[in-house]
Amino acid sequence: MSLENKVLGLLNEALIVYRDSPRATSWLRNQLVRFGEPVRIAVAGSTRIGKSTVVNALLGEEFTPGRGFTWYRDGVRARATAFTPSGPQEVPVVRRDGRAHVEMGMWDQVDRVIVDWPTRALRDATIIDTPPTATSDQVYREADAVLYLMRHLQDVDLKYLQAAHDNPIARSSPINTVVVLAKADEIGAGRIDALSSTKQIARRYRREARVQPLCQNVVAVAGLIAVAARTMRPEEFTALAALAALPRAELEDHLLSADRFVGGDFPVVMDPSVRQALLERYGIFGVRLTATLIRQGFDTQVKLVTQLVQRSGLGELRDSIGQYFTERREVLKARSALLALDVVLRAEPKPAARKIVMDLERIVASAHDVRELRLLAALQCGRTRLPGALETEASRIVGGLGTAVQARLGLEYEADETEQRYLVADLLARWREQAANPVLDQDQRRAATVVVRSCEGMLSGLG
Repeated sequence: MSLENKVLGLLNEALIVYRDSPRATSWLRNQLVRFGEPVRIAVAGSTRIGKSTVVNALLGEEFTPGRGFTWYRDGVRARATAFTPSGPQEVPVVRRDGRAHVEMGMWDQVDRVIVDWPTRALRDATIIDTPPTATSDQVYREADAVLYLMRHLQDVDLKYLQAAHDNPIARSSPINTVVVLAKADEIGAGRIDALSSTKQIARRYRREARVQPLCQNVVAVAGLIAVAARTMRPEEFTALAALAALPRAELEDHLLSADRFVGGDFPVVMDPSVRQALLERYGIFGVRLTATLIRQGFDTQVKLVTQLVQRSGLGELRDSIGQYFTERREVLKARSALLALDVVLRAEPKPAARKIVMDLERIVASAHDVRELRLLAALQCGRTRLPGALETEASRIVGGLGTAVQARLGLEYEADETEQRYLVADLLARWREQAANPVLDQDQRRAATVVVRSCEGMLSGLG
């Protein structure tokens, strides 16, 4: 039986046991509803770290930051609902100055706002922009997965992430967090190689002992550049191309400060308001980078946008979201439900719930899907190494290219079940040998054991 079905069965058992507790049944029914929704991904971090910017980059749309928790979910048409002390209120979503605004009007006290927005980016995930006052407990309770933004690793960041894993279930399955080094251009001191430097810092953090147990991956993102790239306007490209046409030294002299860039003594005819708009959208670093890229041959809007998205780190962030969050939706939903069920069992202990407690502990202890995700992260971040081609094969088998059997086997053609069974059986035999291979160290043999279990799961699924 799959992890999802086990957890659904446990929730239904708990509903029977707690049928005389309105609070518990409401909480449990909410978890059943969550199973049918896309994965909820919260973007969290300290004040002015760039949460709304990263949200906008993922959406491919510029929204003005809202009040309280702002949820963005896929919808047939643009609309928003504000949850106020007087109850839910529908509020308009309007476009002004190239940005989308949720018009809150008289509603100052808002617990959360749900924005329905028709976009492909929200088909597999609901994105939650969190307020700076939100605690770790509030964020992780609302979401199935979290993008935690920081500049450099500080004690406050460690405490936040550690608080999210206080619960024994959360501690045993730390699979729902990706750390994002936000404002990567600023971390790299605004140099033209700033993004490359920050990506190297991210790679170091992936191997750091304090960070490893708390997240699946660490990626670097220049959010401002990512948003500007995904929402680039034709007139902006024209202005950037005009700047790129200037001699390099002459342009660099005017990129020493924001005042010089928007000042009156400028070597090309360009209204100061246009330069100010470029500065607000791209920043000094972004203007410098776009001019460099255009000179290097990325001289059409399509080429430039593609290159900026790649260099901004947005592509790597979206890959991490796909691998660790949306592809593993069922696992993350099950984890959220187990945490919620644990809350009920601790808050309202009952003799009749003892079997549920034991079943919950058994599920947590034997959840192979969680071990797969941890191994996948360890392999891809370099925390676990396997010799030669074994590493690539192990990553693929545990779902690095997708969780379907075809993807796990690395097949580029449609194989029938008989051939798939043969291929899986061959893999299983080879990886059982690796799990007992005395040449490998203990960590490597433990990784091989997880791969063996994945092969056994595939074989069982094929009948």
